[in-house]
Amino acid sequence: MTSPVPSSLVVSSPVVSTQWLADHLGSDNLVILDATVFAVPAANDGPHYLSGRDDYLTKGHIPGAVFADLFDVFSDPAGEFDFSRPSAEMFEAAAVSVGIDNETTVVVYDAVVGQWAARIWWLFRAFGYDDVAVLDGGLAKWHAETRPYATGGTHPRFASGFVATPRPELWVDKSFVESIVAGKADAALVCSVPPAEFAGTAGTRPRAGHIPGSISLPAAKLVDPGTNAFLSGDALRAALAPTVTSSAHLVTYCGGGIAAAASALALIRAGNEHVSIYDGSLNEWTADAAAPLNAPGA
Repeated sequence: MTSPVPSSLVVSSPVVSTQWLADHLGSDNLVILDATVFAVPAANDGPHYLSGRDDYLTKGHIPGAVFADLFDVFSDPAGEFDFSRPSAEMFEAAAVSVGIDNETTVVVYDAVVGQWAARIWWLFRAFGYDDVAVLDGGLAKWHAETRPYATGGTHPRFASGFVATPRPELWVDKSFVESIVAGKADAALVCSVPPAEFAGTAGTRPRAGHIPGSISLPAAKLVDPGTNAFLSGDALRAALAPTVTSSAHLVTYCGGGIAAAASALALIRAGNEHVSIYDGSLNEWTADAAAPLNAPGA
């Protein structure tokens, strides 16, 4: 059996620029994914989520981009919570369905602040595949630069198969988080929800606040509001300064593991090597009446 030929476009960073992508549009083995999901506020029961597929088809997408369904394809629709991570077998099928095999270079974007693209990037990372990058600034920056776009769907390229190599250390479960709270595990919790939710003064979950000992790192604060590009250099270091702790292991969480992926992306870009996501996040934690919460502003 011969070894697969690696892609000629192997990415060396978890983020690529709009110029990089523009320069490589149409390249062999390149797959572009649109992972857009919109959060629609609801009065009583938290945000509702709306697939970005209709906007992808009618309002436009980057030429050649394939839509990545985070509801039923890149998540486990039978999971207890929204966007539950898929099994390795489900993820392998999801990758093939959008034209990705183990020789593919993947660039993923969304039409918001990058958290949905980061979720797809994290899933690939957690299933052992690193030739994947998030588009810096996403669709907003691409459009602002008046780059080309297309409407209608894109038929995925043929992919003969995708083999996942799970990295279980990139996830933690509720029991591990409990061990952090109890001071029995050398790790720090990083909470990616908006500041008011962190303080317990906003949000629609029955129980408000954050897991005790958590550091606040809102995912929306990790992008430049003027350009939608990810913070870098001194600005990124300043944003991440609260996460500099005595622990080398950082565990990110949010409401359901999406914004947590954006924070994980930022932490890894800044050189943190030991980052995990608590996938159940506050959806799971707050469902347990005995799980402690801090809500100093409530």
